[in-house]
Amino acid sequence: MRALVKTGDRPGLELVDVDRPEVGTDDVLIRVERMAICGTDLHIYQWNDWARDAVLPPLTIGHEFMGTIAELGDHVEELSVGDRVSAEGHITCGRCRNCRAGRRHLCRNAVGIGVQRDGAFAEYVSVPAFNIYPLPGHIDDDTGAVLDPLGNAVHTALTFDLVGEDLLVTGAGPIGLMATAIAKRAGARHVVVSDVNDDRLDLARQLGATRAVNPTRTELAATMKDLGMKEGFDVGLEMSGAPAALQGMIEVMTHGGRIALLGLVPAGTPVGWDDVIFKGLTLQGIYGRKMFDTWYKAAALLQEGLDLSPIFTHRFPVTAFEAAFEVLEQGTAAKVLMHWPDRG
Repeated sequence: MRALVKTGDRPGLELVDVDRPEVGTDDVLIRVERMAICGTDLHIYQWNDWARDAVLPPLTIGHEFMGTIAELGDHVEELSVGDRVSAEGHITCGRCRNCRAGRRHLCRNAVGIGVQRDGAFAEYVSVPAFNIYPLPGHIDDDTGAVLDPLGNAVHTALTFDLVGEDLLVTGAGPIGLMATAIAKRAGARHVVVSDVNDDRLDLARQLGATRAVNPTRTELAATMKDLGMKEGFDVGLEMSGAPAALQGMIEVMTHGGRIALLGLVPAGTPVGWDDVIFKGLTLQGIYGRKMFDTWYKAAALLQEGLDLSPIFTHRFPVTAFEAAFEVLEQGTAAKVLMHWPDRG
């Protein structure tokens, strides 16, 4: 079968022929029909320091996808060949304290599909049946391919109560954009999105942002004044990983404000701890999705009208993967989808 593989210790990927994955007794083989490129995939493509530490070539990458079940392991029940499915990208051990306590998203032994084991940028991928999420009829193929990052957005956005609150989202990448739409549906009063990419800010407006501001031209304090906010933001969602964005968020939070941190800031990033302490701020790290509560919430939001279609800005066949990664590197895309040419 064909697969996009990190073949060696260098930038780029190769489209090569590899063996079809084996299917264990508790596994499911999925015929992949739609894939989405994640920031993690871009890091592996660029082969930055994180990727060199995390990935051992050769490896088929990719973890955002949907497809149909092609084969079932002998022990798999309640699933059928032909089912439309997606899958949770973190394979957990089931034995550690957090797994046994129902907090699998905090498993200390988690293995990532497309990072530590062969992933979904292939014609077929094998996944433990436990990780399979059957797709309801109201979720189309494009959206089904991004339930993994949508889960990140749901987990982050719903960490704190949003009803009637003023919310700041720093970073209008795909997850920040999805969180913007979720926050509006969850009852936030004002949702202000901050990013230096004007194309992404336009998408934020389409997804319901009250204001979408470029901090190089507009100060957050001016936006707050324009909205009649006198005490600062109640909730912050830090999605960018940019040190300046994190510090700027801390500065404009109200006393007792709550911040959910999804973006990975560089090591040694200075933090205004005086503000954190004297304002009594709560900082909550966010990782992955709650298995599988977050998935059910995401599906319910989509059923009730959550529309993510504006984030799908580009589509490519897998054979044009270099062009797909190029638009991401240029910052002109939000979510880039890929498909096998013979599978639509």
